[in-house]
Amino acid sequence: MEYVQTIFLGIVQGIAEFLPISSSGHLVIVQSLLGDIFGGKTESVELNVALHIGTLGSILVVYRKDLLGVLRQPKLCAAIVIATLPVVVVGLFLKDLMDKTLATPLSAGIALCVTGTMMLLTRRVEHSERTLDQMTLRDALVVGLFQAVAPVPGISRSGSTIFGGLLTGLSRDAAARFSFLIAIPAISGAAVLYAKDLIEQGPGDTSPGALAVGTLVAFGVGVVALEWLLRLVTQRRLHWFAWYCYAVGLATIAWQLSG
Repeated sequence: MEYVQTIFLGIVQGIAEFLPISSSGHLVIVQSLLGDIFGGKTESVELNVALHIGTLGSILVVYRKDLLGVLRQPKLCAAIVIATLPVVVVGLFLKDLMDKTLATPLSAGIALCVTGTMMLLTRRVEHSERTLDQMTLRDALVVGLFQAVAPVPGISRSGSTIFGGLLTGLSRDAAARFSFLIAIPAISGAAVLYAKDLIEQGPGDTSPGALAVGTLVAFGVGVVALEWLLRLVTQRRLHWFAWYCYAVGLATIAWQLSG
């Protein structure tokens, strides 16, 4: 049963990390559901680390050519650093507060509705075709502030940062590319913070084999999900995910309020 749960959570992480539906929100909801179904505690710090490593690998594979180009663009490197600073501050000083107060299915359900609203609004803010070369450090900071709220379970990191990029006037392709370039330090930082928790709490009950399977599943599913999202972004289909976020969010709220 451990492998079944790990594979399922790897699929959830791989899909939700890149599609604008919030991986953290889905993991909170799914882990709570699995706990109700199978009994006991399903949350695992070491599994969270493994799943984040898997999806980080997905970005490195899909964006391998872009990463080589970034090293030759000092302005873009600076923009990535600026966009990363807000989420670093949140991760260092507010992570424990978020874990204690917001990592609940009810909070995740409400935040998913917020994500759904942002996805609906993407069609109204696509008004420019500026490229990454035309991006300013101010634009990067705006996108970074949107990323800073993504640690809240239910707020999609990809969805909020793409929405922020569109607000600054970036083209759909440029907003998506920048979103996933800044995902590399963001996901790496999340894995480090989970690893810190793992060191402090000690190893859990998840076996090394299950962790390896979860990592591979998250990686493989993540590659497919990321490539699919990039096509949907260029086709102006992000608003499709709004209805999914509303459906899951409202269903989760109803489930929690029903006791």
